[in-house]
Amino acid sequence: MPNQMTEMLKGTLEGIVLAMLADGPAYGYEITTRLQERGFTDLVEGTVYALLVRIEQRGFADVEKVPSEKGPPRKVFTLNPRGREQLAEFLEAWSFLSQRIDAVIADPGVNASSTTTTNPTDTTTTKEH
Repeated sequence: MPNQMTEMLKGTLEGIVLAMLADGPAYGYEITTRLQERGFTDLVEGTVYALLVRIEQRGFADVEKVPSEKGPPRKVFTLNPRGREQLAEFLEAWSFLSQRIDAVIADPGVNASSTTTTNPTDTTTTKEH
């Protein structure tokens, strides 16, 4: 189970952190602590810091160095308009996937081959199998 959880988290952690930044500016340790308080107890700071570097490099957050009472200045991340767009895309994709996963779990025997849906990450319309 831990390996499966790790793989699933890899695909969603960026969206989770962007959602946290949508609530307001935060720095790495603060984000890690908030995630751990929400049940992500195995998450380590290094994972969050590496992700924050990628978020910054991809232009999803603005970064400001703020003096710290203890040690070097903290990098405070603030979600910017590009990051809000990325978060909106993540939430749309998450909703699309979670609805379908929930439907399969609720009734795995349903034949959906005649149902047509649009995938938010793809502009084509496909039939589900």
